[in-house]
Amino acid sequence: MKNAMRLTALLLLTLLAGCSADPEYSIEVTKPIYQQADKEMPFEIKVTEKDEAAGGLTVSAEFSMSNMDHGTTEVELTEEEDGIYSGNVELPMTGKYEIFFIIEKDGKKAEKVINYEVKQSEGLASINGEWITNEDIDFYKFINYLQLAINRETDQKRYKGDQLKEALSYWESQEKLVEDQNQLLTQIIRLRSMAMLAEEKGHTATDVEIETEINKVRDQYNQFESTKAMINEYGEEKFWETEKQQYQLIVLSQKVQKDIIEQVKKENPQMGPQEINFQAQKQYEELLVSQVNSLKIEIL
Repeated sequence: MKNAMRLTALLLLTLLAGCSADPEYSIEVTKPIYQQADKEMPFEIKVTEKDEAAGGLTVSAEFSMSNMDHGTTEVELTEEEDGIYSGNVELPMTGKYEIFFIIEKDGKKAEKVINYEVKQSEGLASINGEWITNEDIDFYKFINYLQLAINRETDQKRYKGDQLKEALSYWESQEKLVEDQNQLLTQIIRLRSMAMLAEEKGHTATDVEIETEINKVRDQYNQFESTKAMINEYGEEKFWETEKQQYQLIVLSQKVQKDIIEQVKKENPQMGPQEINFQAQKQYEELLVSQVNSLKIEIL
């Protein structure tokens, strides 16, 4: 009944408008809308008028399920750039929604209805449709804690007294970074982006190459009682299986680094090793930024 009344109202407005000069807007959802329990999720639209970006609008949206009555959810959108508007919405469930937009500018009002299917999010972010899940975040957090444990144990052997107290206090302060979800997401995005670039360039990571790197890190962890205990509690089989997947990406990204180093050497035959590494690292970061900008990355 509600949808039918709204459709009737829109038809009536159209008839009353006749041949008026009121703007005709088109709306495109430019970022997928997902549902996650008890959490506001971002969404973004592009508004155009006669195929041109429509800026300077006041836009609001009202979400209602097409085939169920779960009430409505209203959202005010903010203009991010010319024609692009975004907001956050907390929806009760996945399914088919009717989104009723009200668009205003210079005292003129337009209304638009679109149908959209909202799906369940499978993670916290995605890169070209590949999800970064909560499990991915938890694993990165764990390997960061492993590195902190190595640093603590190393300093416990190296220092005593006030020096040790100061060192341990520093590593304790670093736990805030380990718990920072944005920091962890950045680490994952950096590695996956460069691994994708390596594959685009035709590189592969062989089982032998992956196993060689795994053995190096295994030897490192086995040197410290704290990390051995942590991995044992985590579950050794589970840990090393996930680490193997991780090192496939690491091997691929290393090949991009090697390509850059070789190119810098070739272009600068008189340059010393330290300067070569500095220039290669600079180019790597520039390439990383370019690669990230070329990918479709959605952060929820």
